Amino acid sequence: KVPPKYQDVFGETIISLASKNENIVGVTPAMLTGSSLNKMMAKMPERTYDVGIAEQHAVTFSAGMATQGKIPFCNIYSSFMQRAYDQVIHDVALQNLNVVFCLDRGGLVGADGATHHGAFDIAFFRCIPNMVVSSPMNEQELRNLMYTAQLPNQGPFSIRYPRGKGVRNEWRNKMEELTIGKAKKIQVGKEIVVLSIGHPGNFVKQASKKLEKKGISIGHYNMIFVKPLDEKTLHSICKKYNTIITVEDGCLQGGFGSSILEFVSENRYSNQVHRLGIPDKFIDHGTQEELWAEC
Repeated sequence: KVPPKYQDVFGETIISLASKNENIVGVTPAMLTGSSLNKMMAKMPERTYDVGIAEQHAVTFSAGMATQGKIPFCNIYSSFMQRAYDQVIHDVALQNLNVVFCLDRGGLVGADGATHHGAFDIAFFRCIPNMVVSSPMNEQELRNLMYTAQLPNQGPFSIRYPRGKGVRNEWRNKMEELTIGKAKKIQVGKEIVVLSIGHPGNFVKQASKKLEKKGISIGHYNMIFVKPLDEKTLHSICKKYNTIITVEDGCLQGGFGSSILEFVSENRYSNQVHRLGIPDKFIDHGTQEELWAEC
């Protein structure tokens, strides 16, 4: 038995949420199958919209429905979200509308080459006022984030997740509300702590097991939210650990690691911060595993 793809978890979860909340609608620009929104189209065709290859329209259309009390889940690959950046800022964020951006293919996608990597969404969403920027470490967290995002008055809410499989066979958890901007402690260490965002937190878990065998104990926090950051937790981390390592499947310039550097600098801490992520270049074709290793 293998874990499901993140996109399929999204596709099944939106149906169960929409069956309880009649205001939820699904929107995608010609990515019905790739986003697994085709599952909702099959069951709720009157509440599912494929607007064709028109990302800008998908966002403005979602904004319009949000002004009428709908809660659009606008599902766009991270790479193609770039095309609709203006509409996200002016039509959604400026008016603080309840649009949920589900960014599929966040991070390194592998087989589709340089054009399809979702390298920039953390950096370019993080600077937009009113926007919640989040990423789940596993399938259950994706479900909880989707549940949280459709609650009343959450404003613009982005959830980014990678191409491919999750990590759990049993993933149909009873969904629960997450506190926005709250990190999750995975384990306590001595001098070094790793802060991860999204799926790469699973790489940290694997690495820390190997390090434990060598007698090296590292702390690990799954941040879940890049914006707002869990400042309370970060204060306690900065006081406890000398060295902080950040791990993200996104560009290093202006990304998650940068937000930690800003926090450390603004609060006059002197921790050493080492950032791991996608370097400042366009990444070529390869399997996800090869590219993760390279970056």
